[in-house]
Parts: sequence; structure tokens; C-alpha cells
Amino acid sequence: MQRRVFLKSGALALVTLGLSPSFLRRAVYAQALPRAGKGKVLICLFQRGAADALNIVVPHGDPNYYALRPDIAIARPGYAGAGAIDLDGFFGLHPAMSPLEPLWDRGLLAPVHAVGSPSATRSHFDAQDFMESGTPDVKGTDGWLNRFLAARGTCAEREVRESPFRAVAFASQTPRILAGPDLIHGAGTEAHDAMKMLEAANPRKYAAEHGAAYPCSPFGRSLSQIAQLVKSDVGLEIAFADVGGWDTHVNQGGATGQLANRLADFSQSIAALVTDLGDRMDDVVIMTMSEFGRMAKQNGKGGTDHGHAGALFVIGGQVRGHRVHGRWPGLAPEQLHEGRDLALTTDFRAVFAELLRKHLGATRTDAIFPGFDGNAQAGVL
Repeated sequence: MQRRVFLKSGALALVTLGLSPSFLRRAVYAQALPRAGKGKVLICLFQRGAADALNIVVPHGDPNYYALRPDIAIARPGYAGAGAIDLDGFFGLHPAMSPLEPLWDRGLLAPVHAVGSPSATRSHFDAQDFMESGTPDVKGTDGWLNRFLAARGTCAEREVRESPFRAVAFASQTPRILAGPDLIHGAGTEAHDAMKMLEAANPRKYAAEHGAAYPCSPFGRSLSQIAQLVKSDVGLEIAFADVGGWDTHVNQGGATGQLANRLADFSQSIAALVTDLGDRMDDVVIMTMSEFGRMAKQNGKGGTDHGHAGALFVIGGQVRGHRVHGRWPGLAPEQLHEGRDLALTTDFRAVFAELLRKHLGATRTDAIFPGFDGNAQAGVL
């Protein structure tokens, strides 16, 4: 089963296991889709596998960073064209992330460092579960984005747009973050039938705008389709996509290599999305996340093992740019979590709650994140 977006005489349908198959049938037979008004959109991008925060948002001003990573550290800015892209004199971006440098310059990019889950788990499965449920160390809850969508009483006074495209996921199955009692599920057989019907439709190729060039990768195609949905004004409020390949235990590389290649595709795709959306970015916030960071010290195989705190990016026209957010804990031996990892200083729920509250209008984020301070601030908006 493949994800595809089709346009036919103004009708738009997304093939995904997370959408109502009855709507997909209607979209095939109808010649037009009612257009919802423009509104705020949150795009969540999950880097599955635990992305190495220390080589993504590089603390080149901390000498302990270079002592911990003699072979894979990113050189200081200005080093033979392969050094970090300086942001503020202390932090920099991996050189493969140069497509995001213009976003920093324009004040659209807000990195958050030393952020993550208070859970001590080093399990990919558990850490991803906790990040997507928003309930660290508590299993069995639904996804925090689903709770936002389903909890009508948590939103400010405004009409909630009833649209089959209110939330979409570009994934092989409904992701944990959207799982729960909301109207975004369809039976597998019916969804398959709907996909076959859509396969018979005549798709019209989507053309990116403003000179945007998406990579020819699954992630690039997903972001291109998200841009199409945003600009089609179909009532999209939440979009989710994930990208794997971040579990770099062996041969991670430094300025070049395995991680650099992954970051190049990641950054080019996001930069293309921002360019494509143009002034629509005033109403869009993009947030990246990964289940945890990696060990501060490189291992014996030229890679990094599972760690604790990580880094994420918040991108949009309303972000507080030109600064790296979050309190830096340091990388000296006595400052490391359990003597080996970047310590946590910002709970990921502070970022999530702030985006829901300030961007999407949620008023009861304590109900969306039970047991957590609903008024917590990360300072990104």
C-alpha cells in the first residue's frame, strides 16, 4: 500500500490507513471538495531511531565536546569548509544542514537543546511511545495529538473545523501520536478498496512554488504532499510524517558519512517545504522530534549509543528566532546524566504544550498532558 495524493477537478484525497474510507470514496466520485477556511497548521516530523543532538546542534563552544568525540566531532566554524555553521558563537549546525541556515538568518528557526523525556528508558520502543503519548513512563494512553483533536473542551472559543483532513499522517499505519478515540480511523479492507478506487483516478502532478526543490526521497515526497494539503485549504490542522535511519551505533561519521547524508535529505526537505509554503508559513509551525539523544562519548565503532536528552527544531513565522533555546547543562564529567549523556533541562511536554496553546489555541493543556503543568513555557513562541 502506497501513500499518494490525487487531485481531480479540485477534489483532493490522501491515501493513508488513518483516514475515513467513506470520505475517500466520496472524493473519487465527487468533482469538488468543499474548501475550508485557512487556519493554523502544526506539522510534526519524527526522526525515529534517536538522532544525535550533539552533532546536529553542535556545542562547538564547549571544549568537553571535542574531548568526548575525537573522531566524529564536528569541527569549529570556519574549519576547511567542513566546520559547524555558527549560530550564536557557542552553538552551530552540522555542515550538512546548510539548507536551514537561511531560516536561522530570517528568524524562522528555533532550535531547542537538552530537551526530551524525563523517563530514564533507553529503549527505542518505550521512548517513542512516551514521546507520542505525552505520558512518560505511563503506557496505555492514547496519542497527545489525538487528545487535542478529540477534547473539544480544550480549545479556545472558535469553530472546530470538521474536515476529514483535520489530521493526516504520512506513515504505513496510524502513528501512536494520533492513535485514540478520534474519527481518523478506517477499516483495513475498506481502506484498501478505497485505495484501489483512487488508483484508477487520473492524478494531476503537483508543482511546488517559489523555486522549491524537494529531494526525490520518501521524506521529501511526504513533505511535498503536506504542502499540497496546506495550500489546498481542506481544513488541515495537524500533519505528521516520520523518517528513520537515525540509530547510528556504527560508522556515524562526522562532517561527512552516514549521519551527514541523512541530515542533508532531512534539511533539504524541510527547507523546500518552507520555501514552497511561502507566506503561508505565517500560519504554519513545523516541529521536529526524536525519542532521545545519544551518548556524549563516541563508542569504539565510530558511532554513538543510546543516550538521554536531545534536540528539536521549531520552525515558523511566529517563532522566537535568532537564539538556541533551552538551558545548556554542559558536558563536563560531573554535568553528564548518569556520567554518560547530555542532561535534560527542558521537558518535551513544555514545547508541545506551548505549541498547542499559543499556535492552535488549546486552553487546557493540563488535560492533554495529564500530570504536567499545562502552563509550562519553553519560550519558542
